[in-house]
Amino acid sequence: MLGICSNSIRFGLLTAALLAATALPVHAAERYPMRPVRVIVPFPPGGSTDFNARAIQDKFSDLLGAQVVVDNRGGASGQIGTRIAKDSAPDGYTLLLHTIAFVSSPVLYKDAGYDPVKDFMPISLIATVPTTVSVHPSVPVNSVKELLAFAKSRPGQLNFASAGIGTNAHITGELFNLMGQTAIRAIHYKGGGPALAAVVSGEVQIGFSNITQTARLAEAGRLRMLAVSSLKRSSAAPNLPTVAESGLPGFEFQAWHIIVAPKGTPVALVELLSQKVKATLADPVVLQRFVKGGMDPVPMTPKETIAYLRNEQAKWARVIKERNITAR
Repeated sequence: MLGICSNSIRFGLLTAALLAATALPVHAAERYPMRPVRVIVPFPPGGSTDFNARAIQDKFSDLLGAQVVVDNRGGASGQIGTRIAKDSAPDGYTLLLHTIAFVSSPVLYKDAGYDPVKDFMPISLIATVPTTVSVHPSVPVNSVKELLAFAKSRPGQLNFASAGIGTNAHITGELFNLMGQTAIRAIHYKGGGPALAAVVSGEVQIGFSNITQTARLAEAGRLRMLAVSSLKRSSAAPNLPTVAESGLPGFEFQAWHIIVAPKGTPVALVELLSQKVKATLADPVVLQRFVKGGMDPVPMTPKETIAYLRNEQAKWARVIKERNITAR
């Protein structure tokens, strides 16, 4: 009798523990957030991914009711910060804001250490932004057509600044090489900010950087913008022609930025965060920041975001293979 009672008690305690464990995410969602929320940016300050995080930081904090802290963890083309986010507790207090390298790095590196679809739960797309083709003022070209001719006359002698292997700048530059039949060498830096600084200083001659930072430097005479990578001209620089219309027909590249949470984050929190991101992107002040930076806000539901991410994963895996882009 005593054994039966003991077993019953143990069973009752185990059942209660299991019920309590399954109830935790619901209660956590009701109380969330109770402390600051960290948004990891896997690149140094100064690039477009960092711009996105800081553009939404204040309003996102207000709407969440807790301070949103931007944590720059650059290195290895975004892989270091991404792995930190993947291994963080799935409790809504660590998020990751990433760009195309999120899906390109696992294709280029066997040891990237994560799968963008299997290891994360998409919250929302943030924005899309075109890349600009720019040169140091000492380079004697004023158009994409002239740059193509200049590069072909000096095979292997010109360099372009990359934010790391598989990043937006790297892929844009390699596509430019392949479509333009040039041999401009990629010099890899630890993020968009350092890469852009290398072009400004003249350490490298050519940059494929987002229009956000490049336009300001061009206005100051520290860079010369030649074209924008999207098929349509950018509202941030309407007089700047596209690459396709100024010397390289059919060329198109547009970066995107996404916010995700570690796998296992309660669905209720993911839905809540997605709603808050959507409201943040609708704020007039935030909208103005994006428009001024040449970015187009693109809020999505988690379901729409995962579909978009899967499509981009397949698209860039195909481009990397077809264009023979390697992690060299």
